[in-house]
Amino acid sequence: MIKYMAYADNSVQINYLQLRKIHLMPKVSPFRGLLFNREKVSGSEVIAPPYDVISPGYKDALYNKSPHNIVRIDFGKELPGDTASSNKYTRSAAMLEEWTRTGILVRDDEPAFYACEMDYTDMGRKKILKGIFGLVKIVEFGNGVYPHEMTRSKPKADRLDLMRHCMANVSPIYSIYNSPERVTSKILDSIGNEPYITAEDSDGAFHKLFRIADPSKTELISKELSERAIFIADGHHRYEVAVEFKKEMDLKTGRTDDAARPWDYVLMFLANISDEGITILPTHRMVRGIPGKEAVVEKLGADFAFKELPPDVDISSVVPEEGKHAFGLYLNTERKWYMLKYLGGKLKDLHPSLNSLDVVVLHELILKRDLGITDVAYEMDVKEAMRQVHSGDYDAVFFLNPTGVDDIEGVAYANLRMPPKSTYFYPKLLTGMVINKF
Repeated sequence: MIKYMAYADNSVQINYLQLRKIHLMPKVSPFRGLLFNREKVSGSEVIAPPYDVISPGYKDALYNKSPHNIVRIDFGKELPGDTASSNKYTRSAAMLEEWTRTGILVRDDEPAFYACEMDYTDMGRKKILKGIFGLVKIVEFGNGVYPHEMTRSKPKADRLDLMRHCMANVSPIYSIYNSPERVTSKILDSIGNEPYITAEDSDGAFHKLFRIADPSKTELISKELSERAIFIADGHHRYEVAVEFKKEMDLKTGRTDDAARPWDYVLMFLANISDEGITILPTHRMVRGIPGKEAVVEKLGADFAFKELPPDVDISSVVPEEGKHAFGLYLNTERKWYMLKYLGGKLKDLHPSLNSLDVVVLHELILKRDLGITDVAYEMDVKEAMRQVHSGDYDAVFFLNPTGVDDIEGVAYANLRMPPKSTYFYPKLLTGMVINKF
């Protein structure tokens, strides 16, 4: 794993242990979570995926599952006649208040960390992802919390409006840290009590939530996590929104001291890189405006070895077998598959932590410099990507290998960003397992 922090000019390196000593790590704390009342609701009926992976049709299905499904708060519907004073955000705030008043949601009696265990299958292999829901003190990026992807403005505006109205972190940020000592991990491994609530997601992953309120354990967890750099895996928008919301609230309340405020913290799920449960899947790129085969070979030939693949190829297996710098390509004009293998050496103007990443090679070299393509869409499911290409919605699709955890650390420590959708952490956290209400 990365042990040094490299700046953009590659001239200064800071040992990871030194980084810990200069106190750049954010505080991680237990909290009194707002939880669904398991005496009144079933977890699988009220929990939902993150808002940004919910299709319109699936949103309707979640609405129909239960009048208390969290999607009604986290990703409410826009209705005819909505105004500035009556809209999906005001409805979300009203529902959150109503569900709390009627006991659908209950506030925990004491501060706790909330352990989450996810049993899932990846490529036929059974895995378990374990981590902790806790509050992380908000800092500017680079001060112990590190991003790795670029973000877009529209999702941030939506999440900020929701936070302003609900005064809560409804959906958590998925983050990772690296602790070979595994203090928190060992506590998670030893949990033997009955889960507080369980839920199964649409992919069949089984999520279990446990309370950890014993001070002797919460202190150990807080101490270990407060000494680690935190890398945002999924939820960059939500963190940037939390930073903006904190600034707004500080200004609104006329803050003049350093006493803790509820909005100084944000809800995160924290998983240990040193455990074996973290899975990153590739997100493939569907494109419009790509030229025919001859032009593609001509434009990419100097940078890539290019070969045709059999018509019945399983691209999801072949690309990983080819390894790093391998890209699958399906051209709809030819109805044929190709393999591209990057020859290297063409992105020396980029930082070393970026210029060898497959997703950067694809975006910066293939799409931008060689082909001049800007119309790009993202899809992680191979069959769905092929369906959209065959339907004529897109001209071609590029298939990638997943970005590695080491790559995320390297880019994050260098204070740089990968292109959007460079990583797809799997399984997705479920929204509603626990809420942080200010």
